[in-house]
Amino acid sequence: MKSALTRWVRRLRSDRRGISTIEFALSVPLLLVAGGYGIEMTNYAIANVRVSQAALDLADHASRVGAATSLSITQLREVDVNDVLQGARIQGDAINLTTYGRVTLSSLENVKQSYDSAAVQRIHWQRCVGLARGTGYDSSYGTTSAAAGTDATQGAAGTTAVSGIGDPGFQVSAPLGAGLMFVEVNYDYQRLFGSLFMKPTKIHHVASLIVRDRRDYSQMFNPSPTAARATCNLYAA
Repeated sequence: MKSALTRWVRRLRSDRRGISTIEFALSVPLLLVAGGYGIEMTNYAIANVRVSQAALDLADHASRVGAATSLSITQLREVDVNDVLQGARIQGDAINLTTYGRVTLSSLENVKQSYDSAAVQRIHWQRCVGLARGTGYDSSYGTTSAAAGTDATQGAAGTTAVSGIGDPGFQVSAPLGAGLMFVEVNYDYQRLFGSLFMKPTKIHHVASLIVRDRRDYSQMFNPSPTAARATCNLYAA
């Protein structure tokens, strides 16, 4: 009996059948975890690039649109802003940017309005798109009323921003007598594997570009047929 048991143990020790299957079964969980983590991080990096590019492109487009007048001065219209915001929507479709995020376009101007005694730097108006709302999604750098910039009166002057706009230490200011388009995008990253590899994460990017033309900064124009204003008290994808 002992001899038979000994022979069986020896045969078992030398039996190599199925070893590849066992090794594969032991390594699969590690491969799945490493592969899943790599896929999640890659997707997160791509989402960051898409949000950053959407912010930069929106600032670029908003800095150059408008209707030229006979005096070679450009009037920025609500329809122009709606067009560039629509471009941001389309650009962000792949990550559902306006469903899970918020885009804020601000006009930072350092000009002398008819009611000013000297040039004043202010956020003259803001326009927004996106369903996300609340702290961390609405503008982090100052807000204006829905009426700001809609006419050339002091009541629609907007919000003073003496130190410019942006994070402390990285603020940007408008050139004297001109303005810049400042874009802030906040987006809830949509994780592929839930909370397995990442906790809930918000992607935040800003971009700014100086207005490229001789723009009329007195107001945002809205000639007939008037366009709907994408003011920041509205939340739409």
